[in-house]
Amino acid sequence: MRHVTTLVLVHVIISLIAIVAGVLVMFGLLGSRAMPGLTAIFLVLTILTSATGFVIPPLVTEKLLPSHIIGGLSLVLLAIACIALYAMQLKGAWRPIYVVTAMVSLYLNVFVLVIQSFLKVPALQALAPAVPPNPPSGPVFAAVQGIVLVFFAVVIIGAWRRFRPVTFA
Repeated sequence: MRHVTTLVLVHVIISLIAIVAGVLVMFGLLGSRAMPGLTAIFLVLTILTSATGFVIPPLVTEKLLPSHIIGGLSLVLLAIACIALYAMQLKGAWRPIYVVTAMVSLYLNVFVLVIQSFLKVPALQALAPAVPPNPPSGPVFAAVQGIVLVFFAVVIIGAWRRFRPVTFA
């Protein structure tokens, strides 16, 4: 059981670092700044976040959870983002494809962070109690997720329009 606790802790730490790196990359996109090192950290750690989520019990072979579906979707988006960035070098349509896939994968990571925060932080639990096995719900939880969704929609549209790096080497 101790190894599961350690795995969850590592998963959470990786996820939080990926989110911080992703937010910095997001603001770089808005400023049309290529940030190759930080972008690589964001992509690798976000891939690790999604991948490690599959080995935290219950395993997908035991029970398919919404978190597994979100993790799978995130991995597909991240694969496309990596192809757009590294193989296609953001040429032509690959630039907006990269922006959308990378930032939607960041959104999914933040979406899960909000859910986990409402499940684990006592003050947030009181605002939106969850009845296991259901996730949190109610107007406060819906409002927070709605704000996060609108924020990311606005930022992704802004990044789509503004991110035109001279080079990404």
